[in-house]
Amino acid sequence: MDELHLLHRVNADKITFLVTLVGDRWDTVTPYAGWTVRELLNHLTAEQLWAPELLAGHSVEDVGDRFEGDVLGEDPLSSWRLAVEAALAAFSEPGALERTVSVSQNPMTGDHYLDQMVTDLALHGWDLARGIDADDQIDPATVDRLLVEWTGRAEEYLRGPMFTGPAEPPEPIDVDDEDEAQTRLLALFGRQA
Repeated sequence: MDELHLLHRVNADKITFLVTLVGDRWDTVTPYAGWTVRELLNHLTAEQLWAPELLAGHSVEDVGDRFEGDVLGEDPLSSWRLAVEAALAAFSEPGALERTVSVSQNPMTGDHYLDQMVTDLALHGWDLARGIDADDQIDPATVDRLLVEWTGRAEEYLRGPMFTGPAEPPEPIDVDDEDEAQTRLLALFGRQA
């Protein structure tokens, strides 16, 4: 398993663990744009549902509005698990990372798409953990990779096709080079540790 596949799994597993801790806090507000825990998980689940479709060669237009609205139903944990397992399987298919996927107006390679998915899971995992007052430590290997990947270009992610939200994308926060790695990563994406 290469690094990106492993990080996808690690960060997905963290979300799964956090969802098991939610209890009755589905309406609790997260640090991300005022989204509730349920709204945040709904976003993450929809993103995972898109992956098998896009990696199979379907366009955004082909899929249409299938993943809009509530994709969690009555059992959010099961809905999340099914979606993420399907995405993990799709990204693990032979040649998946070399394929071109049609994400909004910007086609990209499968490996670039997976990199954005890992970024989404890591950042929103932190948001979710903060929302339910759980351990918000992001996997250190993920932090290291994303710092290298996004330093100097986080705006590309925030303004790119993966970004959806009820508000304008957050602005990066100034931090010192001496701050710990997770603090610097979060600051790139407008989050205060």
